Amino acid sequence: MAGQTPSRRFRGAGDLKLAARQVYYEQLNFWLNPIGAVFTVGFSVVFLILVGSTAGHQRSSAIGGGLLIGYYVPGFIAYGVMAACFNMLTINLVVRREMGLLKRVRLSPLPTWAMMAAVSVNALIISAVQVVLVLLIGRFGYNVPFPHNLPALVVVLVVGAASFTALGLGVSTLIPNQEAGAPVTSIVFFVLLFLSGLWFPLAASSGLAKFSSYLPVRHMIVAVYDASIAQKGVSSWPWHDLFVMAIWGVGAVLVAARRWSWAPHQARRGRARGFSSFAMMSRHRPR
Repeated sequence: MAGQTPSRRFRGAGDLKLAARQVYYEQLNFWLNPIGAVFTVGFSVVFLILVGSTAGHQRSSAIGGGLLIGYYVPGFIAYGVMAACFNMLTINLVVRREMGLLKRVRLSPLPTWAMMAAVSVNALIISAVQVVLVLLIGRFGYNVPFPHNLPALVVVLVVGAASFTALGLGVSTLIPNQEAGAPVTSIVFFVLLFLSGLWFPLAASSGLAKFSSYLPVRHMIVAVYDASIAQKGVSSWPWHDLFVMAIWGVGAVLVAARRWSWAPHQARRGRARGFSSFAMMSRHRPR
């Protein structure tokens, strides 16, 4: 074990090559699983096509009389980033931890930081693919203009991806076992999407909008929309939304640092029960 410790420290270009190779393997593993790839990347596309087909040329007073399809394109850009960086990442980490894969990395020549960086970069690449697909479908399928402030959109996507990656790390430490990973994460994620107005615009004065303003999902959707669609009297640099997402990201990092474990939770509970039983037997052993 002592001989393995230096391999986890940054050693220059050699470690960067290892991290890049691990990103390649993460991507290979993702795309060679067609069902998983379709459900991850295809959901944002399918949802956009479905709601775009029903929205038509309808307008909504909740977004100042703007077209609904102009709301849904930025909304599903935000969805794609959150789905890859939070939903997929959380489930992935829980499965790897409970299967003992994270623990094995600790004993391998691959630095642990390189593995974590590769998993995060893999989520960012998948996010970027979804963003490009949704932008192209919105532009050429529904005649929605490209974002009017591209630098602001890039900043929003970077901050949002970092924040939801941190949330994925933090939430993965709260899920007790592999069986609960996908159900818990997906239910929480889709409920938050509903409350935050992905499927329908929320008026800023509504109770639901005020409640969801405490959640990072709402701020991600609003920030992408503000950076994408030109609105009178509304800045395309959503600093408040970026600030709230950053706070959630920092809080998630603190939770992950406090609760992170490379070993499976079930194995740890089993050892704890074993030690407890041994202690009880020792106390009751006849002298």
